[in-house]
Amino acid sequence: MRGIDILGASKSGTGKTAAYVLPLLNKLQKIVKKDEKVIRALILVPTIELADQVSRTIVAFSQYLDIQTMKVQGGSKKSEQLQKLKQGADIVVATPGRLQDFIHHDKINLQYVNTIVLDEADTMLELGFLGEIKAILKSCNHPKQMMCFSATISQNIKKLSKEFLSNPTIIEVSNRRDVVNAIKHRAYKVDKKRKAALTAKLIKDMGVEQVLIFVNKKDVADKLYAYLKTQDIWTSIIHGDIHRGGRAKALSLLKSGKTQVLVATDIAARGIDIKELPLVINFDLPESTDDFTHRVGRTGRANNKGGVVTLLTIHDYNAFSTIEKHLKLNVKREIMEGFEITDKQPRQARPRKKSLSEKKGKIDYDKKRRYTYAAQKKKKQERNKK
Repeated sequence: MRGIDILGASKSGTGKTAAYVLPLLNKLQKIVKKDEKVIRALILVPTIELADQVSRTIVAFSQYLDIQTMKVQGGSKKSEQLQKLKQGADIVVATPGRLQDFIHHDKINLQYVNTIVLDEADTMLELGFLGEIKAILKSCNHPKQMMCFSATISQNIKKLSKEFLSNPTIIEVSNRRDVVNAIKHRAYKVDKKRKAALTAKLIKDMGVEQVLIFVNKKDVADKLYAYLKTQDIWTSIIHGDIHRGGRAKALSLLKSGKTQVLVATDIAARGIDIKELPLVINFDLPESTDDFTHRVGRTGRANNKGGVVTLLTIHDYNAFSTIEKHLKLNVKREIMEGFEITDKQPRQARPRKKSLSEKKGKIDYDKKRRYTYAAQKKKKQERNKK
């Protein structure tokens, strides 16, 4: 409310959108003019789905205010968006690519923008939007306030805040480890070639009405989608190659209960908000702990209970152990009856037992080893001289 730059972090489903939209509306209602609409606030988001979600939130909160909100995003006709821009808007919610296109062709005026919000900033960096963000910010004449929000504060987010924010207040409501509090985690070891079959069995056995399944690649999503349909499981799919209408339809089918399963890649699923989603399945293990956190954050939202099942092939054991360490998790590895492991198990090095002195910190083993080696080398050199 005081106009200070903000770097904000909180786990998915805790209300980050409301946290910046409500103060923004309160500020704008005092200065907007009914007959002279200019863009005063710009909200940048990484995906079409998140643009839809944020826009709906703003429209709902501002229904009794004379504040106009519009979207500038890919996947929709440019002509329709340009027509709405001509009619005037106070707030623009935009994806970087389409907005930069409008700026390049002088189709949008951002000189009156005094508030900029970067929402899901970490995802925008992952998608390679840094160049677009820099170009967009140059088109804004020194906004009075900038806010950057994310589920986690990574090193990339810290770098972004140093470049664009001015002495920001850092507000971290919860760290990424808190995401596990209301969520039950299970992990199943399985042969790679039987992952799809195990997934189908879990969906049928657990009997949940809504399941969100994460995969790492679009071709894997397509194959899993096709397989689940052969198992008489109502399934929809979203990934980057599916057009906006298809992605929106797939999501609405899951929300309305007309389909049971949604297969998704990470980027396509960012910003998805499904009320009381009971189950997330990690068909593929994500590449990082932050990606795992984002996936898990689709369930257990707003203090509702949720469950996460992670499938592990022999190549995932070490990576999953790293995620457990970061999130302070301890998930039992289970094997489903009928899905016994036949893949050759990786050899795991046995940890060397430390002596009592080492445990007490009196001996630095590596230092001792280096010292011993240096001493032996010196003695050998002396003998050679003799």
